[in-house]
Amino acid sequence: MNNIISLSAIELVSKLKLGELSSEEVCKAYLERVSKFEKDVKAWAYIDKKTILEKAKEKDEYRKSGKPLGPLHGLPIGIKDIIGTEDMPTECGTVLRKGVSESSDAEVVNLLKIAGAIVMGKTVTTELAYFDPGKTTNPHDKSRTPGGSSSGSAAAVASFMSPLTLGSQTKGSIIRPASYCGVVGYKPSFGLISRNGVLKQSSKLDHIGVFGKNVMDVALLAKSLIKKDLYDKDTIHYSADNMVEECKKGPHFEPKFIFYKTKNWKNIDKVSQKAFEFLIKKLKKNIEVFDEPSYFKDIHSYHQIIHETDMANSFQKFYKNSKKKLGKKLIEAIERGMKYSANQYTEAVDFMEQSYRSYSEVFEDYHGVISPCSTGVADKGLKSTGSPEFCTVWTYMGLPSISLPLLTGENNLPLGVQLVGDKLDDLRFLGTANWLEKNCKDK
Repeated sequence: MNNIISLSAIELVSKLKLGELSSEEVCKAYLERVSKFEKDVKAWAYIDKKTILEKAKEKDEYRKSGKPLGPLHGLPIGIKDIIGTEDMPTECGTVLRKGVSESSDAEVVNLLKIAGAIVMGKTVTTELAYFDPGKTTNPHDKSRTPGGSSSGSAAAVASFMSPLTLGSQTKGSIIRPASYCGVVGYKPSFGLISRNGVLKQSSKLDHIGVFGKNVMDVALLAKSLIKKDLYDKDTIHYSADNMVEECKKGPHFEPKFIFYKTKNWKNIDKVSQKAFEFLIKKLKKNIEVFDEPSYFKDIHSYHQIIHETDMANSFQKFYKNSKKKLGKKLIEAIERGMKYSANQYTEAVDFMEQSYRSYSEVFEDYHGVISPCSTGVADKGLKSTGSPEFCTVWTYMGLPSISLPLLTGENNLPLGVQLVGDKLDDLRFLGTANWLEKNCKDK
């Protein structure tokens, strides 16, 4: 059993396809981990072990029939509890949706099933995917936050309770938990993965992303989810057929990166600063340090205006009918969102494209930007999920980003390195991330 959970998702699907492992064996191995660690980690909002094993047996019988198999056939995958499902609750981290199921599956769930995956269960989210924490703890230190809002998705992979999981990001909700929990978290370019059937905070900022043990694994999962969806007008036609192959090949020549010591650098703890200084020194042939563009400071306020205005609109029913049952941080954000003017909102939206046009020239000379994921290792205590300030600019511009567990910080806790690429250049971007993962691990 221990051998199974040590395998990458790429290795698992290969062995499942060849019949060297059964789906039942794989699911049993991960469910043993759930039985052992869930009581402390609390990563799952919903999981039905009996149903998982029944589905695994069905997958094994189907494989024996000799019919064509999907790329994720028989693999168990956890999904964030804001992603709609008809056969299990979608509670979105709030008592206001206790036991509520959707009438149909979200598009990403449909795509998982088409690919042959087993939806293992729902992973814990912060309340309505904002800042008020859920029950999940950090698998490396249960007195610390796992990050948010995709708390359970990151923690489930980190504690080997699931080989792959789905999460979402509107600001820093994939990158930060991945960093805190020591796993890979990948947020694709805006428009690649459908949000249809997923709790909406902001249609202009919401992204679906994935968690795994390594870059190749997240490429494998993302490939099956990237598809134009008529019910999410922001999705585009994008060929991801060669995503895993391009990821494996890596860059055609040694990559060049930018590192910005932004005004937020002072917010990083000293041990984490030293870890990044070590990385910059190690990559001295590949990395150049610059001051951040002056307009980055405006992006933080523009992101907030869009995010909070859209939340005030998306969550108005919860606010009007059940305000007393909502968390303090969420209420404050909704109330701020009600006060922005139409001019402020329009200006913030217009600057999204303007800022990207100004910034995109960087990628003519560099493969990507290297950045911290957050202000350091996972914060102590479970009342906060940490700061997303190092993710805001990239999410606002819709750029692909990934957290790689390359460094260690205070108390030997994981410290993620964020790599950012050019919009819709995800295939090359993942190849560069794979190169970074292989060449820059802090031993």
